[in-house]
This record gives sequence, C-alpha cells and structure tokens, in this order.
Amino acid sequence: MSAERIRTLRKKSGMNQSVFAEKVGISQSMLCQLERGTKVPTLPLAVQIANVLGCSLNDLI
Repeated sequence: MSAERIRTLRKKSGMNQSVFAEKVGISQSMLCQLERGTKVPTLPLAVQIANVLGCSLNDLI
C-alpha cells in the first residue's frame, strides 16, 4: 500500500488528517505514520481506509 497514495486521495477528498483519522477509526498519530510509510496497515484497516476514501484496495496500491 502506497503511503503517498493514501495522502493524495485523502487530500483530494477534502479531508484533513484529524477528520479522516476519526472516520477511519484510528488516531491522527497512526494516520501520520501510515502517510509517512513508517507503518503498514493491516488488511482490515486498509479496507476501512479504502471505504472512507470511496475507492478500491487496488487504488491504494
């Protein structure tokens, strides 16, 4: 999963980090780590991210 892709799609959707993190159900700190690429989401978390962004898992890769 591409950290840059998560950040790009989040920004394109018009959500800031705190709003997006709340919708996904994670902390803003965790989102920062995902967007920097220092953490890799679990499959269920990746699915939740894709759902909130309104895209498929393939779009995040």
